[in-house]
Amino acid sequence: MNPLRLPRSIWALGFVSLFMDLSSEIIHALLPIFMVGTLGASAAAVGLIEGLAEGAASIVKVFSGWFSDRLGRRKPLTVAGYGIAALTKPLFALAPALSWVFAARFADRLGKGVRGAPRDALVADLTRPGERGAAYGLRQSLDTVGALIAPLAAVGLMVLLAGDIRAVFWIATIPAVASVVLLILAVKEPPRVPVPAADVAPPVSLRAALHPAVFGAAFWRVTAVAATMTLARFSEAFLVLRGSEMGFGPAFAPLVMAAMSAAFALSAYPAGWLSDRVGRGRMLALGVLFLIAADMIFAFGGTRAVALAGAALWGLHMGLTQGLFSAMIADAAPAHVRGSAFGVFHLLSGVVIFAASLIAGGLWDAFGSPAAFLAGAGFAALALL
Repeated sequence: MNPLRLPRSIWALGFVSLFMDLSSEIIHALLPIFMVGTLGASAAAVGLIEGLAEGAASIVKVFSGWFSDRLGRRKPLTVAGYGIAALTKPLFALAPALSWVFAARFADRLGKGVRGAPRDALVADLTRPGERGAAYGLRQSLDTVGALIAPLAAVGLMVLLAGDIRAVFWIATIPAVASVVLLILAVKEPPRVPVPAADVAPPVSLRAALHPAVFGAAFWRVTAVAATMTLARFSEAFLVLRGSEMGFGPAFAPLVMAAMSAAFALSAYPAGWLSDRVGRGRMLALGVLFLIAADMIFAFGGTRAVALAGAALWGLHMGLTQGLFSAMIADAAPAHVRGSAFGVFHLLSGVVIFAASLIAGGLWDAFGSPAAFLAGAGFAALALL
């Protein structure tokens, strides 16, 4: 499918994601080094902060997804979530201690939680079933273009500003503000379609909305596979730390994220487009194989070139799985509880990624970095089965 034929609001949402991800990933690319090198944090502390922040985002997604179903509108919560994230960016530059970083990261991820499920449901509302893989893939690709530019911008700014991480964090606030402005002005929400039958209306209470039977067996099958895979996909902060072990200095460690994001951005739309034609399961299995290969490279590699190759394979895994999972949830969940379904999916994923980040940090501190990546490869193999 020609991506230019997708609705304009899908493109606008993609650029909203691009600008916010540019802001967030400039910070995220340098944050592990800032926490460990400047503030004296351990790898386990990095894992704890990342895991708690992502877990909080996932919990909030349940409430925001359900509320968007009840409200019948997705855009207000999407704007609120991006707005919260934009407001947190200056806190990273001002942080005098690790507690400030934790608070800023936590609030930033809360904003992600508020916007995540309504935005994903909005993509489904704007598209037909036969183009959803392409639509989610396009949004994911544009999102990842921001993540690709960000590490390169971080490296350039670090060189230009003589290693002043705080100054780089200040500059990163600019695209975050642009993201919110674009969302308000350019994304048009479709009118709500009346639901005539009472038995398919959105559940009134949160408890009713979260009843397992509401979403159907297909939804839970997708979620089970995703949860198992997420145990293998701990925070990308560990890729940056491993890259620094494999020969990248603090100023150039973000190149690992650039390699990952390049592969992610280039593969997400083609993977989504192909999944509309050959089936989602085949593309998903290929993505898991790429993740296993990436984990093995990071476990046993020792050079900068090998680190970049591992990061590229990790990015291919992301491109072949993340948009596909969103499309699979949109396909599987009933339309009247789609926001709630995305919320539950993200909640369970967040709980698992919290556990994965804690496990990875603990193994890293106790047995060294290879142990964390070998454990990831094991969980990925289990997901493939």
